[in-house]
Amino acid sequence: MNIILELKHLKQVSLPTRPVVCKGLVIVIALIVLRAIVSPFLAVNPSEKEGFYDPTADLLPGIRRGKFIEVPQIIWGLNNQKIAFARACLTARFLNRSLLMPSLSASLFYKEVDLLRPITFDKVFDFTKFNARCQGFVRLARYSEVSNQTKPFKLQKGSGRRWTVEKDLDQLLQYRRGEADDSEVIEIIGKHPFLWPDHWPVKDYARIFDCLALVPEIETEVVKVISKIREAGIKARHEAGISHNKHVKDGTMNPPVPYIAVHMRIEKDWMIHCKKWEQRSNSKEICSSKEEIIHKVSQITDLRRPVVVYLAVADSLLEDDSITSGWRVGMVAFEKKRLGVTDIYNRQPYLIKSAIDFEVCARADVFVGNSFSTFSNLVVLSRTQRLYNMGEASSCGENVGLSSYAYNVIGDDGGPQRWMTDMSDTSLQNLSYGTNNISCH
Repeated sequence: MNIILELKHLKQVSLPTRPVVCKGLVIVIALIVLRAIVSPFLAVNPSEKEGFYDPTADLLPGIRRGKFIEVPQIIWGLNNQKIAFARACLTARFLNRSLLMPSLSASLFYKEVDLLRPITFDKVFDFTKFNARCQGFVRLARYSEVSNQTKPFKLQKGSGRRWTVEKDLDQLLQYRRGEADDSEVIEIIGKHPFLWPDHWPVKDYARIFDCLALVPEIETEVVKVISKIREAGIKARHEAGISHNKHVKDGTMNPPVPYIAVHMRIEKDWMIHCKKWEQRSNSKEICSSKEEIIHKVSQITDLRRPVVVYLAVADSLLEDDSITSGWRVGMVAFEKKRLGVTDIYNRQPYLIKSAIDFEVCARADVFVGNSFSTFSNLVVLSRTQRLYNMGEASSCGENVGLSSYAYNVIGDDGGPQRWMTDMSDTSLQNLSYGTNNISCH
């Protein structure tokens, strides 16, 4: 009898809970269905992901969020600064740390260090995009992340001929543990990063360079200059009676008018320097005169003519009107002054001027440069990386796109040598100091 009463009591207690459980199940099922319907519309397009950086996401098992590297101000030319920045990033990665955002140099002085104008990295390159693109490889940090709970450990870089690459690597291995590793910040003092011994392969540098994106203000100026070049191309074709109207693969009309960019190294100081270089190295493939460059570029048949040739030249050559004369029929040469964009450049410091010209050359349909110029080498590295990203490991064939040439090296056909960066190289030596051992593979 007692058991029957207890069962009746339990039944009376449990009955009211049934509607609650049912309602709960209905809500859960509804949420699952709603997520299935809505989630496709909330998905982030892969092309949009680069702007999203999750500062709380894991990087690499070894890179610790609360450990940092600090480096001296990065100096010299734009591309030397980019190399120095990448080398600092890779050193921080090796020590399992984030790199504190370094100062670059807006002005170009080699000896008068007190005249250097510091400019923070995020005034030139997009900090958030860099970390988003390089997430899982290297990481930049802001000084606001440092807690200052411990004094920075000062790491003195060795110098002189006796400080070999092996000794430098041993030093880095030593500071991956012990007292240095316990410190929140390792401050590297002495030589600036471009002069540090190189331990990293070209593909690692290429990956970091690929993460660099100009801030919107500078990107806008790049687009203006390229638009002016393409407008000049449309005008040249119109004057030649050639219509640009044509369909492309996706059915759209009027793709951008192509252009050639030439990094023209013919300044007096360069010619003096490279002539001495040729004497020391017993090579005749370093210097090129204006006439030699024009002859080599005229042998390139990648683009139909007339075609605009944009000349990336030093400011000292802008007053020399002869650099845009003497070009072959169908090759219409422009530099900043003739193009009407000097106002864009004149309001910028040296570093920004160089960054604009770099992108104008890197985005050209055809690029022609000097294989002993750091600027030309990094432009070709950027273009090679883009080809690799598209699945192209060679530019030897016809109509590959993003063709690059070295006007100082004679190719098999007697014209300028086709040029791609050797991505298997174990150091950046050839890109930093130049080589005539280049090919289109």
